[in-house]
Amino acid sequence: MATTLSVAIGTVGFLLLLRMVFSFRSLAYSLREWWRWLDDRCQAHQLYRIPRYAEGEGGQENPLFRKALAYLNSLPSLEDSDCVTVFSTGRRPNDFFLQLDPGRPLADSFLGSRLSWTLADAGTSPCLLLRLRRHDRRRVLRPYLHHVEAVADDADLRRRECRLFSVRPGGAGWSGPVPLSHPSTLDTVAVEPELRGRVKSDLESFLKGKAYYARLGRVWKRSYLLHGPPGTGKSSFAAAMAKFLNYDVYDLDLSAAGGEADLRSLLLRTTPRSLILVEDLDRHLSASGSRDAGAAAAAMLGFMDGVFSCCGDERVMVFTMRGPKEGLDPAFLRPGRLDVHVHFPLCGFPAFKALASSHLGLKDHKLYPQVEEGFQTGARLSPAEVGEIMIANRGSPSRALKTVINALQHSSSGSRLVYSGSLRKTVSESASSAKAATASEESSVGGIGFGKEATVREFKKLYGLIRMRGSGSRKEGTMSVHMAAAAAATANAAAAANVANYLDRSSDRDLGYY
Repeated sequence: MATTLSVAIGTVGFLLLLRMVFSFRSLAYSLREWWRWLDDRCQAHQLYRIPRYAEGEGGQENPLFRKALAYLNSLPSLEDSDCVTVFSTGRRPNDFFLQLDPGRPLADSFLGSRLSWTLADAGTSPCLLLRLRRHDRRRVLRPYLHHVEAVADDADLRRRECRLFSVRPGGAGWSGPVPLSHPSTLDTVAVEPELRGRVKSDLESFLKGKAYYARLGRVWKRSYLLHGPPGTGKSSFAAAMAKFLNYDVYDLDLSAAGGEADLRSLLLRTTPRSLILVEDLDRHLSASGSRDAGAAAAAMLGFMDGVFSCCGDERVMVFTMRGPKEGLDPAFLRPGRLDVHVHFPLCGFPAFKALASSHLGLKDHKLYPQVEEGFQTGARLSPAEVGEIMIANRGSPSRALKTVINALQHSSSGSRLVYSGSLRKTVSESASSAKAATASEESSVGGIGFGKEATVREFKKLYGLIRMRGSGSRKEGTMSVHMAAAAAATANAAAAANVANYLDRSSDRDLGYY
C-alpha cells in the first residue's frame, strides 16, 4: 500500500514538473527566442549609436537621445523585457513607471521590420544602440526615427509633472531629474491681483508666440527679474511659473558652476520647454571680488543673451535678487537680457488678504480694519512672516489676526530697515537714533500704537511729567530740561517715521512691472 502511494505521489509530481517545463507559453517563448537567435545569425545587421551629448567636452545635448529614451520607456514590450527598473513617484497610489535597464535589449517592430534597442551606460555620457537589418535600413530608418520623435513629443505634451534639475559639483553637467513637488501656483502665491494677471497674460502670450517670434527672427525665449527683500516669495513665484508653463526647472547655482565655459556647457545641456532659475544674482556678482567682478559680469551677460543662449527655443530665464535692481549694472537691465522686471515688496494689505484667504479661509473679518490701519501707517512684514503666523494659529483666525496686529505694532515702533534704496535707509537710521534717546521713557509707557494718535499720547504723558517735576526743587528744573529734550527727540522720531511711511507708500504704488 505504501509503495503504491509513493508511486502515485511521484507520478503526480513528475507530471506537474513536466507541465511547468513544457507549458504552452514556455514552449512558445523558447521556440520564438530560438528562431530569433537563428535569424539573427543568418542576417546582416546595422548598428546605430545615439549618444546623449555631442562629442567633445561640454557638448550640446542630443535631443534624439532624450526622445528615444522617452519612447522606449512608453513601449508595452518593456514589461516583457528580462530586466527593467521600476520607479514610483510617491505622490499618487499605484503611480509606477518602468525604465530600460543598461545592457538589456528591448525589441520593437516597425513596417514589418524587427528592431532592437540597448542602453549602453558609459558613465556621464550614456548612449543608445539601435540595431536593425541592413537591407531594411533605407526603407525603415528615417520613418522609424520620425515615428519615435512624434510619439515622444506627444507623451511630453501629455506629461503633467514638472521635473527639477540641479548642477553637479564643479559644474560637470546636470544631476537629476527629481519631481518638482512645490505646491505653489500662480493662484495661491501672495502677490497683488493685478500683478498676477499681468504675469499670467505675459506667459500665455509667450506660449502662443512661436510663429510670432519666428516671423520676427528672434529666439523664442523670455527673461524675468524678480527683485525684493528675502521672504517675499520670489522662489515660490518662480516655481509657480514653471508649473503654469508645465516646464522643467534647471536650478543654476552660480557658486557650483565655474567660469564662462561651464555656464555655456550647462546652457547647452538644457532642453526646450524649460525654465532656468538663477537665484541671488546680485549676491553672486558682489561676492566675486573686485578682481573677478568684471569676468563674472561678462560671463553672466554672455549667458543671458550671448550666441550660446540662442541654441534652443522655448526657454524662460528667471533671475532673482535680494537688493534693489538699481544696484545692478545698467547693462543687465536692458530689454533682451531682462525683459520683465517684477518687484516683490514687503507684505501690504491686499497681499495680506490673499494670505488670509489661502491660509485661514477668511474673506472678511471684524479685525480687518485694524490690520489695514497698521499697514497704512507704513508698518511692513514679509509674506513669509505673515504666513508663519497664520500657520501657527490656523485653528483660531481671530488669534492669528491679533498676532499679526501685534507684529505690525512692533514693526512700526522698531527701527526696521525697509527695502527701498539709500534714502529710506538714511531716514530709518535717523528715526532709530532719535528713538534710542527716549528708549527709557517708551519702556515706562508701554507698547506704541499706529499713526498720529500714538504721538499725541506720548506728548501728553511727557507734558504731565514735566508739570509734576516743575513744581518741585531746583534739581527738578534740570529734570524738566531733560524731559523737554526727550520730547523733542520723540518729535524728531515721529517726523522721520512719517517720511519713511510716505516713502513706503510711494514704493508700493510703484509696483515694478515693466
